[in-house]
Amino acid sequence: MLEVEPGELGALIRPDRQEGAYFRATMEGGFTGGDEYQKHFLPRDYLATYYSVDGSHLPEVKMLKFYLECLHKTFGPGGLQGDTLIDIGSGPTIYQVLAACESFQDITLSDFTDRNREELEKWLKKEPGAYDWTPVMKFACELEGNSGRWQEKEEKLRAVVKRVLKCDVHLGNPLAPAVLPPADCVLTFLAMECACCSLDAYRAALCNLASLLKPGGHLVTMVTLRLSSYMVGKREFSCLALEKEEVEQAVLDAGFDVEQLLYSLRSYSVTSAANTGVCFIVACKKPGP
Repeated sequence: MLEVEPGELGALIRPDRQEGAYFRATMEGGFTGGDEYQKHFLPRDYLATYYSVDGSHLPEVKMLKFYLECLHKTFGPGGLQGDTLIDIGSGPTIYQVLAACESFQDITLSDFTDRNREELEKWLKKEPGAYDWTPVMKFACELEGNSGRWQEKEEKLRAVVKRVLKCDVHLGNPLAPAVLPPADCVLTFLAMECACCSLDAYRAALCNLASLLKPGGHLVTMVTLRLSSYMVGKREFSCLALEKEEVEQAVLDAGFDVEQLLYSLRSYSVTSAANTGVCFIVACKKPGP
């Protein structure tokens, strides 16, 4: 197991108490459901909180760079490659496929909410007002050894993303009604723990993701640990508080062999977010009987 020293990773969740009262997206304290995401999850608030690299959210910038480094090591030279990759729970972001677009020819992005899919389409189609991913592009290219080719990477990514679909990890086919051929890789970053209200639901959802893969295909996932909620603007959304051992066992029980597991514990200044961390896993789907 690879371990990252506590303190290397910045905070995932950093609510600003001076912004005023928070508003729960949950109903009577229950787990945030799909309807609440559809109504209240605002992509621009999410992007401003976690993906702004203007220096105002330094811990989040450090965390984003850590994600990009993990992805570069996974999909860079000598790493995973193939024809097709499906990203489940993309949200309104594209950073998670910047490394993979160099080693896969057909990428599917997906998300549950209409607004997130619209935000992705806006960037892919170069529409006015699309989110500016330039600083993130440059850092991804820097990891690859050429920060000057960021515009080329933008076009490469737009060319290999073939579709943006609705997804629901609780369905036997998470991309229904669309049906895609089994993929070489399924990627899901910081999404499953937000969609699943219990460990049983998480375990079942991983099995659903496995159904999208070829035998021998790979699952690549980043999961937040021990976190029960996170902020998007002034609104609070639920998160399933998972332990590293629970995540690893769920991946194994879904029919995978774990090839890499990176775990990092991180304590946060906000009491409710203390002792959180992240777990990054690369796993291979076992051949069928």
